[in-house]
Amino acid sequence: MLTGDSAAGDELFGRLRRLPDVEAPNLVAVDAADRLILDEADAALAAAPAGTVAVIDDHYGALTLGVAVRYSASGIRVHQDSVVGERALAANAAREGLSDRFTVHGLGADLLTGARVVLLQLPRSLAALTEIAETVARHADPGVTVFAGGRDKHITPAMNEVLARSFTEVRASRGRQKSRVLTARGPIAAEPTYPVTETVTDVGLTVVAHGAAFAGSRLDIGTRFLLDFLPRLPRDARTAVDLGCGTGILAVAAARRFPGLRVIATDQSAAAVASAAATAAANHVADRVEVLRDDVAGSLPDASVDVVLCNPPFHVGAAVHTGAAVKMFDAAARLLRPGGELWTVYNTHLNYRGMLQRTVGRTEVAGRNRKFTVTRSVRTR
Repeated sequence: MLTGDSAAGDELFGRLRRLPDVEAPNLVAVDAADRLILDEADAALAAAPAGTVAVIDDHYGALTLGVAVRYSASGIRVHQDSVVGERALAANAAREGLSDRFTVHGLGADLLTGARVVLLQLPRSLAALTEIAETVARHADPGVTVFAGGRDKHITPAMNEVLARSFTEVRASRGRQKSRVLTARGPIAAEPTYPVTETVTDVGLTVVAHGAAFAGSRLDIGTRFLLDFLPRLPRDARTAVDLGCGTGILAVAAARRFPGLRVIATDQSAAAVASAAATAAANHVADRVEVLRDDVAGSLPDASVDVVLCNPPFHVGAAVHTGAAVKMFDAAARLLRPGGELWTVYNTHLNYRGMLQRTVGRTEVAGRNRKFTVTRSVRTR
């Protein structure tokens, strides 16, 4: 039987960092939802046998390390879709001497078999929640209890409905500090919904998507606009990177258009790279599209590619913030050979052209519609 020590957890929380993710005054490593999840799960965690706690999508380690410290627990199994969150947890654990308290797994049987308590930071996407809930219900112990928390502004009644399709009992906690926890019990095992496969007929691509992949199996309108400019990529290019690849649509479309091109589709999301690999296979270009789960392609060598394609996000988590785009532009500048090209699509109001000019090199507007701008930046340094 484990014994809780909330004071030790509070001390730990004050030391946690977001790194290697963006850090800023309006971005935190521990939020009120982390604290509420642990408090709502206190009795279940105190009674959980060793090795029966699983944590899903811990942002920066507050849930995993909170369990380790509050309950002197080990054998915690963890899955984080984000490689950035995974690395932040590892860094925080190393600083605290807690690296031996948990193991990292994919979203599947290794993570969940025998799990009696599952702690979850609710994803924004109902599709992602569906895949998580179905996976827990299929693999966890029949007596499992799921504690899924988030900020009130991001929790919707539809999330209760999603959980209710995989569990017989779902209830919501009282709110605290604009956060709430949904508790689910009584798993209902069923055939998985994800990944899904759809054909985008107007561009002639088959798209495969796991639940947490951005835009799912649809073609988002920014990527759709950037696809129009692929014929203008340099014809002598031999290597390209789809930076923040999502389901891999840009990577696959580029590989199909240019038979001599090798493309690396990279994303920080485990769901995204799994989706991109499946999309490449479905479109018969898996031999020329390599997938890489990484933080802005940090493991690729400097000056090693001819083209970078990028549709950067305009937010970090729930906060509107340009930090993610800045990281991606810095990465593109590092990756491109002299004379290499970065093709970027972004919401016109963000006006990234000046930033691209300073970071990458000479930048021209290649096209603009009512919402988006596409730019071509040439690496000049």
